[in-house]
Amino acid sequence: MIKNGTIVTATDVYQADIRVKGEKIVEIAEEILPSAGAEVIDARGQYIMPGGIDVHTHLAWPFQSTGTADDFESGSKAAAVGGITSIINFTNPGKNQTLIENLREWKEKAKISAIDYGFHSIINEYSDEILEELPVLAKEEGVTSIKLFMAYKGELMVNDLEMYKIMKKAGEHGIVTNVHAENGDIIDDMVAEAISKGNTDPIYHAYTRPAELEAEATARALSIAEVANAPVYIVHVSCKEALEKVEMAKKRGVTAFAETCPQYLVLDESYLALPDFEGGKYVCSPPLRDKSNQEVLWAGLASGSLSTLGSDHCPFRFEGQKTMGRNNFSKIPNGVPGIEDLYSIAFQYGVQEGRISLQKFVEITSTAPAKLFGLYPNKGSVAVGFDADLVLVDPNRTRTITAETQYQNLDYNAYEGREIQGVLTHVLSRGDVIAKEGKFTGELGRGKYQYRRAFHSSLLGGSADARSKQKSTI
Repeated sequence: MIKNGTIVTATDVYQADIRVKGEKIVEIAEEILPSAGAEVIDARGQYIMPGGIDVHTHLAWPFQSTGTADDFESGSKAAAVGGITSIINFTNPGKNQTLIENLREWKEKAKISAIDYGFHSIINEYSDEILEELPVLAKEEGVTSIKLFMAYKGELMVNDLEMYKIMKKAGEHGIVTNVHAENGDIIDDMVAEAISKGNTDPIYHAYTRPAELEAEATARALSIAEVANAPVYIVHVSCKEALEKVEMAKKRGVTAFAETCPQYLVLDESYLALPDFEGGKYVCSPPLRDKSNQEVLWAGLASGSLSTLGSDHCPFRFEGQKTMGRNNFSKIPNGVPGIEDLYSIAFQYGVQEGRISLQKFVEITSTAPAKLFGLYPNKGSVAVGFDADLVLVDPNRTRTITAETQYQNLDYNAYEGREIQGVLTHVLSRGDVIAKEGKFTGELGRGKYQYRRAFHSSLLGGSADARSKQKSTI
């Protein structure tokens, strides 16, 4: 039982009690009497919101001999403490592996997870066999999203024709194509030129990946998706120029969606210029932008031009990993941490500072990700019949973000010292309290693989979260 709280969904804010039985929400009403033996959580003065869904994570990613700093053990603990109850992680294809073989390897890696999980399959090499696998991937494995890169030539990048063929086949089977949109060929040339001139500091990471090249690639990806008649999801939009391309595509009817990330909302390019190589901590792609982009991105979230907020959690330790590029910015591993703080950053700088409503917060952190990536209606709202993935937030209490108390397996925090007004008192995953007052209380290995539904555009415009459908029983 959760009593006396204020329920927040993507459409409503209202006071009600919640009864959970097993893994599901079974009753929502103005007042529910506790049954004998029921555990009761008093949520007076708190918001009750659906668990966060982070659809952009890179846990256990291979990198040289060590990999990213967080695997599914430390990463899922960090997520739980931060209000994230489900993730969709990116796979990383091996040489001469089929998509299905690679997926099954990643399922094994994720079995230790404390929270629920699914996967986006990255395709970094085109073949006719890959096209034949896509319907099998969706129907038999429940993987209804893939990812293509327009950068990192020789490792991940596909060309335009390959992108078109893959998108077209994916669209035929209800698979959403995620796209990393940067013009990799020109960026590679600009990086080489900067290094040749002795410009090796972290700030040159930003200078060699200008916003115009993100915008150009974004427009190209959207046009290819339009011709292929396929749903497309532009990941980590960082700047005004790229967002404008998304908005233009939406206006002409392209089935297009886009995300941004917390780092682009509160950090800026000046962090890359910090002395003593501190700027190396903030190297990610696309890079941090001029501060003027931040309010533009917040406005995009408020208007719906940006559909979701993903962490792009690709964590590398400062010592021993980021410092590999101390004398050459191009050697710095690209990625910043964020899975533990995404929810809090969005709540503080979005809700508390008046940039987005409570309902919009729920939409971008839970409901829209669930609908876009096939987790709805099991996840993404506080409603009868849904999984009891719930986050209780006390909006009047404060905490300070610090690496000293984080569960992320890192020696720094990108948001160190920021004060958050809004403390997560309880986090529930399918009815289990997995975090309480900033401490992980769950069990490793309890996370479940999520077989996801095919994309269907009708879900995105519905109002199934309306209060009339929530306050009932099963």
